[in-house]
Amino acid sequence: MEILRHTHSGLRWLVLIALIAAIVNAIGKTNGSRAFGEKDRKLGLFALVFTHLQFITGLVLYFTSPKVMFSGAAMKDSVLRFFLVEHISLMIIAIILITIGYSKSKRATDDGKKFRFILIFYLVGLILLLVGIPWPFQNYGAGWF
Repeated sequence: MEILRHTHSGLRWLVLIALIAAIVNAIGKTNGSRAFGEKDRKLGLFALVFTHLQFITGLVLYFTSPKVMFSGAAMKDSVLRFFLVEHISLMIIAIILITIGYSKSKRATDDGKKFRFILIFYLVGLILLLVGIPWPFQNYGAGWF
């Protein structure tokens, strides 16, 4: 259990780095002046894969962690409510948006649109992820790793 929690917490950094790299790469290229190449595709794909790996480890934790209690009492405790409802809801929405962004980018024929889909969907997903992460300063009992 502890290894899984540390894996989930550490993988967060790979997710954030990959998303930021894909977003920064797409900035300024949405006008179609640059071709969407293999490097661009791989940056988006790595961000997608790391995000999905994070989601899988998070799902296992969701059903095994003592911080997630499926009871009415959990809704009265801000920490338990955060992990039971808020954290997973924000993460699911973010992952859906990132997945949609990658899929739309993959199907687009215009290079500018490919970059635009990555930029918009990944950026909104990143913002939701940042809001939903239990940062140590929020007193949810989570650490940096």
